[in-house]
Amino acid sequence: MKCPHCLVEFHDKVNTIEIGNDVEGSWEILSRKCPNCMKNIYYLRNITYNTVNLKGKADKEVISQFLIRPKIANRPPVPIEVPQEFASDYREACLVIADSPKASAALSRRCLQHILREKLRIKKKDLFQEIQEVIDNGLLPTDLLESIDAIRNVGNFAAHPIKSKSTGEIVEVEPHEAGWNLDVIEMLFEYLFVRPIAIQRKREALNAKITDAGKSSMQ
Repeated sequence: MKCPHCLVEFHDKVNTIEIGNDVEGSWEILSRKCPNCMKNIYYLRNITYNTVNLKGKADKEVISQFLIRPKIANRPPVPIEVPQEFASDYREACLVIADSPKASAALSRRCLQHILREKLRIKKKDLFQEIQEVIDNGLLPTDLLESIDAIRNVGNFAAHPIKSKSTGEIVEVEPHEAGWNLDVIEMLFEYLFVRPIAIQRKREALNAKITDAGKSSMQ
């Protein structure tokens, strides 16, 4: 797994601590320690037991599982090249995805709309139409266009368009659908913010070498 503290991959033994039962089933804590940062990771898990299997034991079924320490998203940090006005909604969408995928999806859609309006200068009455204009005008590479288009199918979003850049409508989504929204925003961050600055830095470095050699710099 990837440590949610330091984001380093590791394999370690999982310790399970049973903490009680109630009308919703049995509850237990899953505990692991990252060998890199030496910090503990805890999950709260709700389980139930089904019919007895061939070995005479009841099969365990996981109803839900939540990361309770640390209270952060298992996502890479936002690149420093991304302005705070775009990074804030993304970070919050990451933080709430485990507790409320639909709230996370609403925040990530708002973040996406803000990116399209401010970086690509697309302004329609709702996000659904704004995505369509980006596709129709080919304003992004094909893989990104296909990825953004898929967002319109998340939680039947086509029937629940966002009506302004500051208001997100809450619609039912699956956790993996909310996660896809975040994946798309990460791809946009890389293409629209990180890559242009990296290219500019390389060009400046090359121009410095060309100038030192007594030649005219690249335009």
